[in-house]
Amino acid sequence: MLVAAVMLPASATAAKHRKKPAKVAHPAAAVPGPGYGQRLDAMQAADDIAERQKLDREWVRQILGQARYVAAIAKAVTPPAAGVAKNWQLYRSRFVEPLRIRAGLAFWQAHRDTLQRAEQQTGVPAEIIVGVLGVETIYGQQTGNYRVLDALATLAFDFPASHPRAAERGAYFKTELEQFLGWAQRSGRDPLALKGSYAGAMGLPQFMPSSWAKYAVDFDGDGLVDLQNSPADAIGSIANYFRVFNWQPGLATHFPLSFDAGTLDMATLMAPDILPTFSVASFQAKGVVLDGAALQHAGKLALIELQNGDAPPSYVAGTDNFYAVTRYNWSSYYALAVIELGQAVAQAMRP
Repeated sequence: MLVAAVMLPASATAAKHRKKPAKVAHPAAAVPGPGYGQRLDAMQAADDIAERQKLDREWVRQILGQARYVAAIAKAVTPPAAGVAKNWQLYRSRFVEPLRIRAGLAFWQAHRDTLQRAEQQTGVPAEIIVGVLGVETIYGQQTGNYRVLDALATLAFDFPASHPRAAERGAYFKTELEQFLGWAQRSGRDPLALKGSYAGAMGLPQFMPSSWAKYAVDFDGDGLVDLQNSPADAIGSIANYFRVFNWQPGLATHFPLSFDAGTLDMATLMAPDILPTFSVASFQAKGVVLDGAALQHAGKLALIELQNGDAPPSYVAGTDNFYAVTRYNWSSYYALAVIELGQAVAQAMRP
């Protein structure tokens, strides 16, 4: 990190009569503290943001100077201790449960026409949209209590060094901070008042600032894009997001499977992770047993593994649409929770 040079007095006489300054912590030190106004790295970032976004430099400095480091946010993104096994069944139970199903049913009934319009325009099923909103915020009930400015600044400048991708993630949140400040200034929003998740996601669908800028749409036609107060805009924006990420209308998200122990090549099947790579024929040749509609699938498939703690893992065959759901949150556990919550609400909608 570059540190500003210390300016020496022009003469020894001037130095003799100059009052010795009190010792203070160096403002350039990137040490988490109560605020970022005295951090040279943060103020340099403010200047860079102002230049790139064509914002008033003093406004950006003044706003960013009021951001506060929040230890709970840094803790939230810290990886779990080694040896803590993932557990799909436990994860699923947090989301596919009666409270969210009832709330999803009420939401679907209240916004049936809007969901139908979104599905007709984009091909994204209503149950996927409903699933996302249920997992993310319980249909707007829990949109986050952290100041977005604090969340983004904490993760931009003090992303936990213990994370294996700390540098990459810190750079990502610097970009999100820039997008947030630019969007707030241009839209007339108060960046000091907006609240969201510990990661800086906002509104009913929990869009990050860059996603708000790229994918959010005015679906209620009132001239504003408002993901915080407009369920219609949230519905249309989620549908648009998946459309952009190549949702294929009519395609299933996944198929059930079993294994032929005699021909199973698990290492090859797991190598691409969740990216659909294998044809039905190549899947079967490597020991995956499919039946029913899966045998007619013309696209690629991925072997999706979901660990269950000490119990055996669960597996499904993921399609390109399963992969599309993971673009919203890069987790197969998240994607299947969205899918199964949406299915549960759709089932509750049936007479």
